[in-house]
Amino acid sequence: MSFSPLNNFMFSAVPIMVLAMFLVVFVVISFSIGSKVKENLKNNSMEEITKPARLIGKRTHVWGGHGDTGASTSYYVTFEDEKGDRAEFSVSDNFYGMYTEGDRGMLTHQGTRFLHFERDRF
Repeated sequence: MSFSPLNNFMFSAVPIMVLAMFLVVFVVISFSIGSKVKENLKNNSMEEITKPARLIGKRTHVWGGHGDTGASTSYYVTFEDEKGDRAEFSVSDNFYGMYTEGDRGMLTHQGTRFLHFERDRF
């Protein structure tokens, strides 16, 4: 059995392509982790702010669920303060289910981190 030029190419190119794909995946994962750590450190350095706000929007993001795997859902709410500034926060499914658009109250957050919302009682 003799080796053709194509066989020689495959023996040298495949390991390089596998290594390149591994490096791409490693860089993407590292960048993702790094950006989350950076955001967390930035939030930790900011002060907690409590201000009047109104819940103006709710949305969900469903991902996964292919084949035998289950789907996951992320929950988001958007608040608007008295100045008209808006901010969207990731919240738990419990919080998402307890509040509706139009609710008013006191919003507490630290940077992009949602901490608490106390709905006004009428």
